[in-house]
Order: sequence, then structure tokens, then C-alpha cells
Amino acid sequence: MSSLRPLVVGFGLLVLWDLLVRLTGVPPFILPSPVAVGAALASRFELILGHAAVTAAEILLGLLIGSLLGIATAIVIAAVRGARAWMLPVLVVSQALPVFALAPLLVLWLGYGMASKVAMAVLIIFFPVTAAFHDGLRRTEPGWLELARTMDATPAAILWRIRVPAALPALASGLRVAAAVAPIGAVVGEWVGSSRGLGYLMLQANARMQVDLMFAALAVLAAMALLLWFALDRALRRVVPWQPDAPAHP
Repeated sequence: MSSLRPLVVGFGLLVLWDLLVRLTGVPPFILPSPVAVGAALASRFELILGHAAVTAAEILLGLLIGSLLGIATAIVIAAVRGARAWMLPVLVVSQALPVFALAPLLVLWLGYGMASKVAMAVLIIFFPVTAAFHDGLRRTEPGWLELARTMDATPAAILWRIRVPAALPALASGLRVAAAVAPIGAVVGEWVGSSRGLGYLMLQANARMQVDLMFAALAVLAAMALLLWFALDRALRRVVPWQPDAPAHP
């Protein structure tokens, strides 16, 4: 029954959307009906699918690179004495700068291709993964650490055999957040400068007043984001079965 809940919620939102359009009489160029959006999706499916493939590749590459960089940074901060004092200001500054301010610079430096969009996604994903994993490494049960030291365990053994496994649930939470925000970087990069992708398609449709096509592309983007999140969540529950919110039996 739980697997049907997203479908029920989605169907309910579509019904409310259709009722809003019918009751208010809002013009189609402001808010098209779900039927019009579905028709645009069906008639331009190949076009939308081609752009969706580009955006999906950018999101997945950004998620992979950003997660690996975040994991590596958190481990370095936890393992190297004094690294936190040097690296934490850099992490904070990377998040303090608005994404829209960095997007034109990345496009200028990396070009209009996929590299600048992947870099945008990496910047957005990097911080939540690093922060969550680092917090998990810091909150390792003190009793476990004391027991390992009394057994003459080396710092490297304590890190890899105790602190990292204990921090995996926190890392899983950070990866879930990263999966939710990963599309933002790719789409923002496509808005600033691109010739492919769902963000580019939405921008062009908006300029041509093809609002139904814009909503269709947005619906595909939302579906991709949901699919990525649920797939990653399911994989993390299997890889980290001891996390608090994991079911007792898969």
C-alpha cells in the first residue's frame, strides 16, 4: 500500500489542478490544464526525451562527483588534525555565494557544454554530503572509541573500522538531500547558457509562449527527480540496513 501513496498523491494534485483551472477560468497561457500538458507531452515526446537524457546525464554525473568529493573531504577533515580549521571556511563560502552568481562564471570558464552544468550540480551537492558525513564522523559513540584505544587500535583502524561505519547513516541522509537538490544545479546551468537539456527547453518554450510544453518539460524533470530520490533511498536502505529509519525486514 505504501508504494501506491505517491501515485495517489500525484493523482490528487492533478485533480486539484484541473479543478483550479476549470473554476477560475485562468487563461491557458498562464496555467494550462493537465489535459493540455499531457497532450503536449505526447505530441512532443521525442523532443522532450532527448533533452531529458542530457539533463539526466548532467544530474547523475554531478551527483556522483559531488558525493565522492564530499565523502573524501569529510574523511580528510576527520582524519587530519587542523584540517577542519582550514577547510570549513572554504565550505561555508562555497554555499554563501548564490548559485545564480556562479553559473555565468562556470559557463564562461567551462563552456556551454555539459561540463559547466555538472560543475553547478557538484557545487550544490558537495556541501550537504560533506556536512552530513562529517557530522556523523564526529558523533561516533565515545565508548566505542575508548574501547578501541584500550585495545591499541591505530588511528587509521579506528577511522575505517569504527567511525566510518558508524557515520554511514548520516552519510545516507546527506546523499538523500543531494539527490533532491541535484537537478537544481543542472537546470540553473542550462538556463544561463546551453543548447540542450530540459532547462534550455523550458526557457525556449517560455519565450515562445508554449506554456503547455514548458509544463510538460517541468513534469518530466519532477518525475526524474522523484525517480532518482526513491531509487537512491531504496539502495541506501539495503546498503545501510542499520540506519534508524530502515525497516526491520526488506
